[in-house]
Amino acid sequence: MAPDSVWVVAGRHYDRSGFFRFFWGDHHRELWTTPVKAKVFDMEKIAGGLKLDEIGGGYQTTSFQLVDSTGKEYAFRSIDKNPVHVLSDFWQKTFVTNIVRDQTSASHPYGMLVVPVLAEAVGVHHTNPKLYYVSENDTSFGVYSDRVQGRLFMLEERFKSVHDLTPAFEKATGFLDSDEALRLRFASNRYRFDQKAFARARLLDLLIGDWDRHKGQWDWAVVPQNRDTVFQPIPKDRDQVFIRIQDGLIPAIATSKIMARKLHSFGEDIDDVKALMLNARFLDARLLNELEAEDWQAIARDMQHKLTDDVLEQAVKQLPEAIYKIQGDKMIQQLKNRRSQLPAAAAKMYEILAKEVTIPGTDADELFLVKRLNDKQTQVQMRRIGTNQLLYNRTFNHNETERLTLRGLRGNDAFVVEGKTDKGILVELYGGMGEDKITDRSAVSNWKKMTHIFDTERGNKIDFGTEARDRTTRDVRVHAYDQEGN
Repeated sequence: MAPDSVWVVAGRHYDRSGFFRFFWGDHHRELWTTPVKAKVFDMEKIAGGLKLDEIGGGYQTTSFQLVDSTGKEYAFRSIDKNPVHVLSDFWQKTFVTNIVRDQTSASHPYGMLVVPVLAEAVGVHHTNPKLYYVSENDTSFGVYSDRVQGRLFMLEERFKSVHDLTPAFEKATGFLDSDEALRLRFASNRYRFDQKAFARARLLDLLIGDWDRHKGQWDWAVVPQNRDTVFQPIPKDRDQVFIRIQDGLIPAIATSKIMARKLHSFGEDIDDVKALMLNARFLDARLLNELEAEDWQAIARDMQHKLTDDVLEQAVKQLPEAIYKIQGDKMIQQLKNRRSQLPAAAAKMYEILAKEVTIPGTDADELFLVKRLNDKQTQVQMRRIGTNQLLYNRTFNHNETERLTLRGLRGNDAFVVEGKTDKGILVELYGGMGEDKITDRSAVSNWKKMTHIFDTERGNKIDFGTEARDRTTRDVRVHAYDQEGN
């Protein structure tokens, strides 16, 4: 009878000499080469029986999509990765292949197991990864069996259809990926993202050092709200948490602020917020533009309150026992230290995002109203034309924000700028492809014009007043706006 569990090593090939480690780093090699106890994968027994649906298309990870008898989907992804395919054909034939392959040792092979307890405590949606070993004689993957045999994998839920709904999504009607959700958001002002929930999820990213949060790393729960629809974030693919890469002579140089800054080691402090934001800057700019400093601080303090010592300890205890013995106490202390720094990290994230803010409309008709309130503040509102429903409202501080960019898209939009001040923020107005009405009734006592109007020369009604600079053109490319980050 086959055993239910076995002892297995995730990456014996990461065991290197002291000389090699001096140049290329210790990283998490000890974790990769330590035997851990893992359950043996059984396709017929797990989740009432699974079957192979399709093979994944990732460049680095061996992955599969599995489905149970109810239609619920699961992702089955290898612990070890081979990033060689991200290199060009030329470099794949050189020593660079081996070096790039070796640097996978910087990632934490079991870090994703820690995340669910933390996420649950602070109210962030999450998957529930489970560790499995595929035996060397397992043939349940058919022609792909040789890709999985003798290897460690993580099995976790996918959120794609109504079959994947759980009690955690009691108000949701389904799920979308980022591309689908963004298309709807920019097509109609009946759709919006839950920005406070996204900020909470992003602060959790900072806590666990997850630098790889590009738009492909998110799914979205679709939640009806009266006649509108709200998208709530579901972070996934937590394979870059708790990385250790800035040890070793060459990685330390390569991950400096002037090179691959985003590859930033997890440690005692959240000491480079910008590094942890680089891969997510597309989404951050679009989905965090409503929040003021007080919102960030309220979320950070609430997370601190909920991340008790017991929560942190229970989260780290989800690591395999052998791994916990090596680093459990240290990781708990690191998380406690980082928890204490959440308000400061939130303030820094806000500071970075507040410097230049873009406020896009949709393909529907909207009114953008800018009020230069005084020498310290400027208010921006966006309303739905027809019902006058408030869609956006934020007051910007001049000592935080240098530029505001308002973008109408395909609708017939209206823009009004008003208020007389001695100082002001530069406001850029992009009318978009519809027939727009733009009026500037503001005045700033400055030798520079602080309102710039961008649109096509024909088909719009524009009153430049005395403050606005005419930046209209015959070139329709003035309407271009990257809505999906492709």
